[in-house]
Amino acid sequence: AIKAYSVALRAARKAFTTARIASAANRPSELFRVVGELLRPAEAQELPDDLATRCSEFAHHFAGEVAQIRHELDSSLIVVPVEVTEAPVGLILWDSFRLVLPDDVEGILGSVRPTTCALDPCPSWLVKLAKDGLLEWFVAIINASLGQGSVPSCFKQAVVKPLLKKTSLDPSVCNNYRPISNLPFLGKVLERVVATQLQEFLDDTDFLDRSQSGFRPGHSTETALVTLVDDLRRELDRGSVTLLVLLDISAAFDTIDHGILLGRLAGMGLGGTVLLWLRSFLEGRSQMVKLGDTCSDPWPLTCGVPQGSILFPMLFNIYMKPLGEVIRSFGGCCHLYADDTQIHYSFPSNSKEAPRMLNQCLAAVADWMRRNKLRINPDKTEALLVSRSSDRGIGWQPVLDGVALPLKSQVRSLGVLLDSALTLEAQVSAVAGRAFAQLKLVRQLRPYLVKSDLTTVVHALVTSRLDYCNALYVGLPLKTARKLQLVQRSAARLITGASYRERSTPLFKELHWLPFIFRSQFKV
Repeated sequence: AIKAYSVALRAARKAFTTARIASAANRPSELFRVVGELLRPAEAQELPDDLATRCSEFAHHFAGEVAQIRHELDSSLIVVPVEVTEAPVGLILWDSFRLVLPDDVEGILGSVRPTTCALDPCPSWLVKLAKDGLLEWFVAIINASLGQGSVPSCFKQAVVKPLLKKTSLDPSVCNNYRPISNLPFLGKVLERVVATQLQEFLDDTDFLDRSQSGFRPGHSTETALVTLVDDLRRELDRGSVTLLVLLDISAAFDTIDHGILLGRLAGMGLGGTVLLWLRSFLEGRSQMVKLGDTCSDPWPLTCGVPQGSILFPMLFNIYMKPLGEVIRSFGGCCHLYADDTQIHYSFPSNSKEAPRMLNQCLAAVADWMRRNKLRINPDKTEALLVSRSSDRGIGWQPVLDGVALPLKSQVRSLGVLLDSALTLEAQVSAVAGRAFAQLKLVRQLRPYLVKSDLTTVVHALVTSRLDYCNALYVGLPLKTARKLQLVQRSAARLITGASYRERSTPLFKELHWLPFIFRSQFKV
């Protein structure tokens, strides 16, 4: 009886695990969450007894943090000029939206994630299931908003859920949480409609700076890093020294100034109901904290926009565009991915003028940030000197906002570790270590997974780590690349059940895998 029970229990676990993974197989983020729950079941977070008081504490903290940053920025300026990216005088390039058809809205409903906000009258998955009966109403609401240049006030409310930054942090301290905003589902559908048309305008006018990579079609963290590393290696080949500075901006999305942003939108040629709609989208917003079934009092957002917004990342790119011009005016280069701003300045190793020019550039960047209501955090900003080994003692430090930046042996840029000689050895070792740790965890699920599901899980947790920015690995010495090749071999053996001594080449053929070294070359 015990044996039969064990067999039945294993079969039930296998069926349950297979069903969970199959339900998320085509949604990477959901698959990560499902596998994480299977491997490490989340502990239920205990809610405090007095939810109303705790909600108020979080609301006061989140609102006060942004208010404090804005107060410090305002008090540090004598005059607050508003920069505008100028369009020809009187020229309006886009003044009305294109109204949508039922097919347009149906396609957007299929692409928007079915996340339900506490303010929604019914679950978003139910809305998607019943879309045939609701489509006509949705089209009417969206077209009325676009035609009138106004966003319904119910779409401008957000519900904030505090999320602990790390499980090791004290859950009683508000500063250890980050605010995760949830917006009404139909409001996000409306944003997607506007974002699609705004992206078309940006593409047609080629407005964004060439150094901006975030939230743009055809751009990614990988294209940004490939461009950055290629620039750095070219300077190395020329015998130059390059200082790379990775700026840290505090609460960048939460502090941008609506007036400055609207000035930039007008300056790029927006007018009519388009500009009216964007003004309505930014103004009159509010949010509240929710714990369990208890909510705090709502508070107004006088700057920034909730990070759950679909449209806001594009607006943030427009807001940040002039920064590239500031940096290039001092002979520097930059790469911007959302709020990740990286400056690099190349110069001969014996240059006496370089320190002065570089520090002038950093001072101008700090001044631009202040005038545009963004606060740089020098203590978290990192600097790396990329050079030949004989040039690494230059005898001076870059200074940002009055703080000397210590030169580090390696820095993390968009998830990739860069070292002073660009060997990527630290990056490869870190990826291999994390990938082997994931393989060890996946091995625990192996008895409950069929081969196809096991392959899906390995691709999600292991292969994805090997593939992230793997264009950077092209041309690495075999000794370095072999560490990642070993991970791939171990993954193939785990899926096929082969022993450690079996050759990996037949296993790769069985799985239709390219060996790691050729995989990155094939991609390029």
